[in-house]
Amino acid sequence: MLINPKPFLQELTGKHIIVKLKWGQEYHGRLNAVDSYMNLKLTNTEEWKDGKNEGMLGEVFIRCNNVLWISENTFDSDKMQQD
Repeated sequence: MLINPKPFLQELTGKHIIVKLKWGQEYHGRLNAVDSYMNLKLTNTEEWKDGKNEGMLGEVFIRCNNVLWISENTFDSDKMQQD
């Protein structure tokens, strides 16, 4: 199934997402903004390497050419709704 990336990212704005980079790191955070180049601004961001949480980074900007994939983080969304 093909997905148009711009509407997909606009729909994810304000939600918790996971961004996997080409180099293997993952960033878990709330998608705050996306620009016309599809660069990402995340807030409340955690860095993950090899399945381990490396710590809280806060606000992060990710350049689009470094991204391997993006997914909604339904686990964090469920956790936030329970709190």
